[in-house]
Formats: sequence, structure tokens, C-alpha cells
Amino acid sequence: MNTASTSAPPSPDPASAPEPRWLTDEQQRVWRTYLDAATLLEDHLDRQLQRDAGMPHIYYGLLVKLAESAHRRLRMTELAMYAKITRSRLSHAIARLEKNGWVRREDCPDDKRGQFAVLTDAGLEVLQQTAPGHVEAVRQAMFDRLTPEQQKALGEIMRIVAEGLQPSEAGADLPWLR
Repeated sequence: MNTASTSAPPSPDPASAPEPRWLTDEQQRVWRTYLDAATLLEDHLDRQLQRDAGMPHIYYGLLVKLAESAHRRLRMTELAMYAKITRSRLSHAIARLEKNGWVRREDCPDDKRGQFAVLTDAGLEVLQQTAPGHVEAVRQAMFDRLTPEQQKALGEIMRIVAEGLQPSEAGADLPWLR
């Protein structure tokens, strides 16, 4: 059975339904290899960050994004977009980071409903302490295994896939809009 397929809603006339575009054997192999690698890589990075800083990979990514932002702050909606997560999941993550003293929320002065997430000095310190080990884990897991040409090709492929999954039209079903 082809695991990358989904069933279409029932058609009034099953005989007229188009045949599914099944993956070829090679596409199925590539798809499953990608799923295995992505799952193992995320687990590897999560374990490293839990061990070194007591946080999951997603929280580390939020701290990095805040550290890279002007005044170490971003609107919550913008941070959800960068993290590719729902606003609800972001709110939960920020609550946990606040509890650790690494992030604080601030109200947006020009929008009563808006809030900023702000990286605290303590958050910046934990990020600076954790970054060297995290970069080494990424290097060992990924870049040390690839040639420069493979790294470039992987970057190009992932950019194409990401661009195709982030439609710009209004009403797109994207996590940060939910």
C-alpha cells in the first residue's frame, strides 16, 4: 500500500473517479527514507537539547529567532509564522519559556490584542551556553556526512519544497493562521 496517498472524498460515480497518482517504487523509497531521516534527526536534536538545556528543539528555535530579532522581540503572530506552528502551540511554548525566566510577554502598545515575546537576559545566556553543543550536534548529524555539493543540493531541494507548502494567497491553511 502506498502510504503517501490519501483517499479522496467519495465521488457520485466511482467509475469516473480518476486513478490515484501512486508513487513509483523509487519515489516510495525516497519518501520513506526522508521520513526516517527527518524523524531521527529531530529526535537526535531534541535529546541533545534536553540533555544540555532541558528544552526541546522547538523551544531552542524560538529563542534563536528572538535573539536574531531587533530588540530581541517579536510579535507572537510573527514568531508563530517563523516557527511554523499554531498560535496555540506557541502560546504554550512561551508559557513554559516564561516559567524558566527565558522569555517574557509584553503588550503591544498599538494593538490591544497583540503581544510581543521578548528574550530575557537569562534566555540569551542559556542560548549562548547551549549553542556550541547544538551546532556540533547538527554538524555531526548532517553536514559532516555530506559533501559540499550534497549540502547545496539539499538546501535547494528543501527551499523548493518549503516554498510550495507556503502559499501566499489569502485563506491558505497554514499552522500559524490557525
